[in-house]
Amino acid sequence: MEKNQYLTVAALTKYIKRKFDADPHLADIYVKGEISNFKKHSSGHMYLTLKDDKSRINAVMFAKSAQSLAFTPENGMKVLLRGEIRVYEPTGGYQMYIKEMMPDGIGELFIAFEQLKKKLEQEGLFQRMYKKPIPLFPAKIGVITSPTGAAIRDIITTLKRRYPIGEILIFPALVQGKQAAPSIVKAIEQANEYPIDVLIVGRGGGSIEELWAFNEEIVARAIYASKIPIISAVGHETDTTISDFVADLRAPTPTGAAEMAAPRVSDIAERITIMETKLIRYSNQRIETEKNRLSAIHKSYAFKYPHLLYQQKLEQLDRVAERISRNSKLYFERKQDQLLALTKAVERNIPLNSISRKIREIEQIESRMTRAAVHTVKSKQRDYLNTVTLLEAVSPLKIMEKGFGLVYKDEDNLIKSTESVKIGDQITVVVQDGEIDCTVNDIRESD
Repeated sequence: MEKNQYLTVAALTKYIKRKFDADPHLADIYVKGEISNFKKHSSGHMYLTLKDDKSRINAVMFAKSAQSLAFTPENGMKVLLRGEIRVYEPTGGYQMYIKEMMPDGIGELFIAFEQLKKKLEQEGLFQRMYKKPIPLFPAKIGVITSPTGAAIRDIITTLKRRYPIGEILIFPALVQGKQAAPSIVKAIEQANEYPIDVLIVGRGGGSIEELWAFNEEIVARAIYASKIPIISAVGHETDTTISDFVADLRAPTPTGAAEMAAPRVSDIAERITIMETKLIRYSNQRIETEKNRLSAIHKSYAFKYPHLLYQQKLEQLDRVAERISRNSKLYFERKQDQLLALTKAVERNIPLNSISRKIREIEQIESRMTRAAVHTVKSKQRDYLNTVTLLEAVSPLKIMEKGFGLVYKDEDNLIKSTESVKIGDQITVVVQDGEIDCTVNDIRESD
C-alpha cells in the first residue's frame, strides 16, 4: 500500500466524529446508569462516569445545563440522562454530553429536599435554641402570602374573628413558580422593617412542585435571619417543607397559623371575667379578714392601755439593771478574793526569804573565814619571824661575826679534822668579810 494511502490519527478521528454527528440516534439519546467518578469543576461543569454492571461511558454536563438541577449528583446515585454522544477529538474517545438528568427511582425534588434539609440541619438552623417565642397578645400581625389565594382569606377571616383588636399587615408575595422564592425572601425582609410582633408565611395546599418555593434555601435562610418570630403555614398538615423546620413555629394550615398567632378574644374576655370574679372574691375576703383584725386590735388590751406596755417594760428594765449590778458586784468581789488568795500563795511559795537566809549564812561564813584567814596569817607571820630569828641565831654568818671562820681544802672540801690535811697543803680560810689563803706549817691534835 502506498504511504499516501495511510490516514493520520486526526483524520481518522474527524471521520469517526462526523459519523457520530451524522447519526440521529446519537444526537438525542436517553441513557440510565449509576454515577461514579463524579466531579464538579469550579466552572460549574460536571464530569462523571455512567456505568452499569457490564460497561461504562464518560459523560459531561456543562454548567448551563447543570444549573437547572434541583439536586446535586452523587457517586452511587442511579440517574436517567438525556443528551447526545459525540467524539472528543483530543483523546479520540466518545462521551455523553448531558442535557437533562433526573434521579432514577427517587424523585428529583425529594433528593433535593433531603440534601438541603441535611445541610441546614448540620448548620444548626433547626435547633430549638434559635426559636423565637410567639407573643401571647400581638398588636401587629404580618402575613406573607399570595394576595389572591385562599390562604390569605382564611388567615384574615380567622384573625378578625378571633382577634379583632390586632392589626393585620399584608406583604404580597408570589408563592408558586421560579420567582416565588425571591419574592418570599423580599417580603420577609420588608416585613422586618416594620414593628410587627409575629409574621405568618405560607400558602394553601398543592403538589410538591407547587409548594417548592418553601423548600428553597434562600427562603429558609431568610426565615432564619428574620428578627420577627415566624409561623410557617404551608399547604396542609401532611405537607412538610424546609420552611417548617426553620420557622419558629409550624402550623398545619394557614387557618391554624392564624389561630396560633393570636388568641381568641372571647376566650380572653372569658378568662378576664373569671379572673375578675376571683379577684373580687379574694378582695372581699381579704377586706373582711383585715376588718376583723382591725376590730380585734381596737379591742385589744394593748390598744386600750398602751402606756401599760412600756410601764411593764420599764419595770422589767429596772429589774434587769438591778440584777446586772448585783451580779457584777458579786463577780468582782469573788475575783478580788481569788486575787488575794493567789497573792498569798505566791508569797508563800516565793524563795525570797530562803535566799535572804542563805545570804546571811554566806555572810557569816565569809566573816568567819576572814577572821580565820587573818588569824592564820598572823600565826604564820609569828612562826616565820621565830624561824628567822632561830635561823639567824645558828647562821654561820652570825658565827663568823664573832670571829669564827670556815677552812676549806680545795674549793668544796670543808676541813673538819686534822686528818684532812698535811704539812704543806694550801688551805683557804673563809671569814666574815673575805677569804685567806694559808699554808699548813704544823698540825696539832687536841688532847
